Amino acid sequence: MPRLLRHNAYKATALLLAAAALAACQPKSQPAASVSRAALPTMERIALGANACWFKSGDAAFKAYRLAPELNSFSGRPRILLVPRNSPESRPMLVVQAEGNPAKLDAFGPVMNEAISGRIATDVKRWANGGKGC
Repeated sequence: MPRLLRHNAYKATALLLAAAALAACQPKSQPAASVSRAALPTMERIALGANACWFKSGDAAFKAYRLAPELNSFSGRPRILLVPRNSPESRPMLVVQAEGNPAKLDAFGPVMNEAISGRIATDVKRWANGGKGC
């Protein structure tokens, strides 16, 4: 075998070995964490997001309300309620509920006729899809 050809063969072999070694050093790709689309886990995410972003943060738009989660539902429709802060036994001002798998979300009540309804819808969709921000 001529010297030049043998030298090129060694180079090619070295390159293949280096590429294989480099590939072995790469971290294994992790499967994307998927969020459950069933009604209960979806409403749990929404309740946590609403509590943190609307109430614990002191958001002025929600000062007049109190969060009342009803996640243990025998009807198969876990839900959260926004009720008047000083009258929690009163009729809910907002109901957000989910049903089925994948969850079908529904939000209704007098608050959904106010200017804040767009923000509520955006927040609820984000939390339902696994987002954590406010």
